[in-house]
Amino acid sequence: MTAGIDTGDTAWVMMATALVLLMTPALGLFYAGLVRSKNTLNTFMMCLGAIAVAMVTWALVGYSFAFDAGNGIIGGFGHALLSGVTLEPRAGQTIPHLLFFAFQATFCIITTALVCGAVVERMRFGAFLIFAALWSVLVYAVLAHWVFGGGWLQAGGALDFAGGVPVEIASGFSALAAAIVVGPRRDWGRQAFLPHNAMFVLLGAGLLWFGWFGFNGGSALAANRTGVLAFVNTLLCPACTLAVWFVLDLLRTKRITAIGAATAVIVGCVAITPAAGYLSPGWAMALGVVAALPSYAVIVLRPRWRVDETLDVLAAHGTAGLVGLLFIGLVAQIGWNGVSDGLLYGNADQLLWQALAVAGAVAYAFVVTFALLKALGALMPLRVSPSDEAIGLDVISHGEEAYATGEGALLVLQSESASAA
Repeated sequence: MTAGIDTGDTAWVMMATALVLLMTPALGLFYAGLVRSKNTLNTFMMCLGAIAVAMVTWALVGYSFAFDAGNGIIGGFGHALLSGVTLEPRAGQTIPHLLFFAFQATFCIITTALVCGAVVERMRFGAFLIFAALWSVLVYAVLAHWVFGGGWLQAGGALDFAGGVPVEIASGFSALAAAIVVGPRRDWGRQAFLPHNAMFVLLGAGLLWFGWFGFNGGSALAANRTGVLAFVNTLLCPACTLAVWFVLDLLRTKRITAIGAATAVIVGCVAITPAAGYLSPGWAMALGVVAALPSYAVIVLRPRWRVDETLDVLAAHGTAGLVGLLFIGLVAQIGWNGVSDGLLYGNADQLLWQALAVAGAVAYAFVVTFALLKALGALMPLRVSPSDEAIGLDVISHGEEAYATGEGALLVLQSESASAA
C-alpha cells in the first residue's frame, strides 16, 4: 500500500465514481422520456455526447482550472494534460490523486449534460457539442474552483458539500440563459408537448437517485462518519420531497402524477447535494419539505413565461440547489459537521457567505452562458431548420429512430423531394 493511501477509502471512492458516471445515462433516460418520441435518441445522445466532450476537456484543462492553485477566480495550468496527477495521494487526502481527478470528472460530465434539458428538440447536435466543450471549461471548472479548489468562496467560508454551486446553480441558470438565446420550440405555446414515455422518466429518476449516493456520499472522499451522514441524508431528503409533492399534486389536481413524482425525487436529491455533509438528519428531512415548495411553484408558473426552458432544469436544479445552499447558512450544526454552525445556532456569517455563493454563481453562470451562446450563434446556426424540427431530430441528426416506424425516414424523403422540386 502506498504511504498515505487508505484502501477502504480508495475502494469507496472508486465505487462512488462509477455511481456518478451512471447518472449521466440515467439522465439520458429521464430526459428522453420527457420529450416527444421523434426526439428520443437525440436527447439521449446529447447526454452521451457530454461524456465525450466534458471528459476530454476535463483532462486537458478543466481539472487544472478547477483544482490547480491559481488565484481566487480560476486555477492555473499546473495540472493541464494531467501533469502531476499521479497515483500518490493529493495533499490532505487518503486516495490517489488520479482517482480524485476521475471522481471530479464525473461531476463535470453530468453537469454539462444537464444543460441540454433547456434546448432539446431544436438545437443542432454539433453546435451543442461545441457549446458543451467550452461550457465545461469556462463555467463549470471556474465555479468548481470557487468552492472546491481554493477559490474566493471556499477561502471566505462558504460551504458546499457536493456541488450546489458548480453543479446545481450552474446548470439551472445556464439552462435559463440557453433557453433565452436558442429560443422556443416550433409551435411552443400553441400546442401541448407531452412526455412520450413516463416509464423512461421513472426509471431514469430511480437510477439518478441510486447514483446520487455516490455523488453525495463519495464527496466525503473517505468511508467515514461524514460519508455516512451524507449517504443517509441523501435517502431522507428526497423521500420527504416526494411525500410533499404528493400532497401538492393532490391539492392542485386531485391526482398524483408519475412525472411529478419523478421530478420530486430529483428536486430532493438536488436540494441535499450542497448540504449533505453539513446537516443533521432531522434538518435534512426539513430541507426536503421546504425545497419542494419553490421548485413546484416554478414548474407550475413556467408555462406563463415566454421562455421555453424545456425540461425544467431551472426549477429542479437551479431553484432546489439555491434552497439547499441557503439552508446550510440557516441550520448547519458544528456538532454534526465539525465545520460550522448556521444562523439558528449563532453564526450569522455563515448565512452571509451562503448568500454570496448563490448570488455569485447565479450571475456568473447566466452571464457567461448567455455570452458564450451569443458568440457561437454568430459563428454557426444554433438550431435546426423549422422543417427539420418538424420531422424530428432523431432522423435528422442521427439517421435513426428510437421506435422503428419508418415515419421519420419517410418524412425526410418527402422533404428532400419537395426541396428538389
